Formats: sequence, structure tokens, C-alpha cells
Amino acid sequence: MGKGKLAKFADMETYENVFQYPYSVVEHIPFDLQGHWHEQYFHNDHPIVLELGCGKGEYTVGLARRYPNLNFIGVDIKGARMWTGATQALKEGLKNVAFLRTNIEIIERFFAAGEVSEIWLTFSDPQMKNPRKRLTSTYFMERYRKFLVDGGLIHLKTDSNFLFTYTTYMVENNHLPVLLTTRNLYDEGAPFAEAASIQTYYEGMWIERGLDIKYMQFRLPHDGTLEEPDIEIPLDDYRSYHRDKRSSKETAR
Repeated sequence: MGKGKLAKFADMETYENVFQYPYSVVEHIPFDLQGHWHEQYFHNDHPIVLELGCGKGEYTVGLARRYPNLNFIGVDIKGARMWTGATQALKEGLKNVAFLRTNIEIIERFFAAGEVSEIWLTFSDPQMKNPRKRLTSTYFMERYRKFLVDGGLIHLKTDSNFLFTYTTYMVENNHLPVLLTTRNLYDEGAPFAEAASIQTYYEGMWIERGLDIKYMQFRLPHDGTLEEPDIEIPLDDYRSYHRDKRSSKETAR
């Protein structure tokens, strides 16, 4: 039987690579590492890459192994899941990995302007009923602008046709530079090798079900007003892991 939630939370209280600041805490306590991740935690000047909604941290740890000259921070509010990646990083002695347990809605409170170079969004909940909760919405893009370098990279990897289509319209509507895009990642070649090199447990399950994995890489400049796309998008017609349409509608904006 796996380790229980309470035991995992107790472990993480002692982990040097985990910082726990859920919304209820950060309201009252300043985050001292904001603007100081390089010198106070990583002790280098390598670029910082975030994985937002990191789950078990498989992607964060996998990227850290693959790119030792980059720093990676996995962010999620689900601490019991995060324990897996944090524990693995400690066991392997990966010094270029950290985990931040917090609500992504307040992510800008933890990083200073220009402190982050790239963001990975791996299998985010498509939030088909609420555009403001989509991690590729203009609502979140404005938040990312506060700490991402000008023209920083955003990576989206998803099994959701809805989220990929929505993001495509969002990017096109705001003229954001797209570097790579595909609706079937594993049918592509060398330019997509980085995105295809790490596969999570649930990603493997979705592939076995016959679901195509979509991927997009684009830049987020600081200039310009961002606007939401005004277009109806067909809802996903399948159930992903713990995820369903939650609606009798066929389309959503």
C-alpha cells in the first residue's frame, strides 16, 4: 500500500526542495525567494523553467535530468501528488529541481520580473466551462508576463482537442509567434524531439486509448493588449483521467 497523504505532507515539511505556500498562507507571509531563486536556492544563474500543474512531477524531474544546465520548478496545489517527484529528485541528488505547492492563480507572487525563461503546461485541465481558469487563457498570459522574460517560451502539451483548439485561436487572435505546433506529437520528427522525449504515466494510458497528443510552442511578448477569442469550440467527446465534459452542451467559447 502506498504512503498516506498525511505521511507525505509530513515528509515534505522536511524536504529542502519543497516550498509550501497555498493561498491561505501567502496572504499573510511574504515569499522571500521572489527575485532571489538563483542566488538563494539554485546557486547559479541558469535559466528557470516552470511546469505549472506538475502533478506528480514526472515532467519536472524528467526535464531536470535531461537539462542539467537549466533550473526547473514544478508548481501544483496537490501536495500528495507532488511528493512523488520531490522524493525522486532528492533520491537522485538533482540540485536543479524545486517544487512549489501553491495556487496557480497567484503564481506571480513567487517570481520577480524576468526571473523565468520558459513555462510548460502539461496536460492541464481544459476547463471547458470557465475560460478564466484555462492556463492558456489571456487571463493567465497577463499573469505570466509579470515574471516571464520578454518573448519567453510557453509549451503546451495536451490530450484535449478543446484546449489545443482554444489555445490555437488565442495565439492567432493575439498574433503570438508560434515556433512549433502539431496535433499528433508522436508522428513528428526531430523538431519535436524535446516534447516527445518525456512521457508521463497517464500520457501513456491516453496514447493506449488511441488519443493523439497535441503540442504547441509559442512566445509571449510583453507588448500588446491580449484579447480572448470569440469563437465556439466543440467540447471534448471523451473522458480523460478524472475528467469529463461536465456539461450537456456541445460547444463552448
